[in-house]
Amino acid sequence: MLKFTKPKFVKSQPKNEQLNSFLSYGPAIPTRIGIIAVIGCSAGCISLLVQFLNYGAIRRLVKNEVPSLIQLSSGETIYAQAVEPAQRSSETIKKFVSDSFVGMFNWDGLIQKNNAQGKLVIETDPGVEIKGVDNNSIRKVTTRAYEAAFALSEKQGFRAAFLRRLSQMTDPEVFSGNLRVAIIPNYISNPRKIREGKWEIDFQSTLVTFKKLDNAGDAIALNKTVTVEAITTPQKPPRDTSELAKKIYEIRQPGLEITQIVDLNLGKN
Repeated sequence: MLKFTKPKFVKSQPKNEQLNSFLSYGPAIPTRIGIIAVIGCSAGCISLLVQFLNYGAIRRLVKNEVPSLIQLSSGETIYAQAVEPAQRSSETIKKFVSDSFVGMFNWDGLIQKNNAQGKLVIETDPGVEIKGVDNNSIRKVTTRAYEAAFALSEKQGFRAAFLRRLSQMTDPEVFSGNLRVAIIPNYISNPRKIREGKWEIDFQSTLVTFKKLDNAGDAIALNKTVTVEAITTPQKPPRDTSELAKKIYEIRQPGLEITQIVDLNLGKN
């Protein structure tokens, strides 16, 4: 005998609940925790943005940093400003070129040095012998010019070649006191940047030669275009460094060296 039973009807879920159930995965997260997570994420993003803004502000501040006043051990005060490793100011470059030329082209046949008692004395300059090409025609340059020439680069024998040429220009009468030569800077242009750490500068000057029996002097023009590059050099050499090495470091202390000297093209510049 067949027995029929009354079917049980299951209450159907609303469509919205069915959709939510279909799209949901895992346990439900309370609304309170979700709000806290969103707030934390937003705070993190804001903090990161503030850090980027601070970094940009610090970079701009470093570039436009106001020079700081520094007192040296000698009591002298100077202004200092942080710069990039290959950056040099226009005034530093101009002074370096001017000092180098003054040292290389002022010839009076005299040197100044300290005697055993530490007193500054003036003596006759014996000069420094320079061998010519193939070790021939040995000539001399003044001691001061020899030292100042360390502002020139050693690359491709530039300094040695310059000294040989300078020895040919130096009249032997300089060392006997019968002749003096002085350089008069007339114009130094602002440096023209070639690339990072390399500049070009025009140097116009006059060389005046004074003879013992003619103090009026004869003048010739010395106009050059000079190329300089940034270098690194010891600022505080060790105490046991030789006197010549100390002078070399002093000459190259601005962190520059001359890599090329050519005749100035006045029509071009």
